Amino acid sequence: MSRIGKLPIQIPSGVTITVGDDSITVVGPKGQLVVPHLSDVTVTLEDGFAIVTRKDDERIAKAQHGLQRALLNNAVEGVTNAFEKKLEVNGVGFRVNGGGKSIEMALGFSHPVHYTAPEGVELTVNKMEITVSGIDKQLVGQVAAEIRSLKKPEPYKGKGIKYADEVLLRKAGKAGK
Repeated sequence: MSRIGKLPIQIPSGVTITVGDDSITVVGPKGQLVVPHLSDVTVTLEDGFAIVTRKDDERIAKAQHGLQRALLNNAVEGVTNAFEKKLEVNGVGFRVNGGGKSIEMALGFSHPVHYTAPEGVELTVNKMEITVSGIDKQLVGQVAAEIRSLKKPEPYKGKGIKYADEVLLRKAGKAGK
């Protein structure tokens, strides 16, 4: 049995879960998320817990068991606490301005780079740090990855955009004679 799938999900106060045939709706203080209801698992709500069980022991059912539980747990956590990722901008002459829905960055190109976040994601700028926050874990991670891809950190000087907890392996420059 899936080690993740068999764990019950505790539903905090203020969060309601509605299980439908093809989707599960999670409503909390931060907002509302819709999670797809996978075909080979069932979700039951019992005294403050959501329990995910699979219908049979087929290979696809085993795969969907842990996935359904993880998606539902991320939705419950997102509508109560929200998710955030921090990015750092390193480099001489690099700048970040803006916040809210869009930011403008000077990343060493001949033109400024504009990025507009999709609905449900908030961008916050504090000096050379960008914070991406929202209730959908997948969307927050995707936006952070898109911003990082605008100027990936290079291995010699470390210039570029990196995650705050990312460790860069630095290379030695060319050796002199």
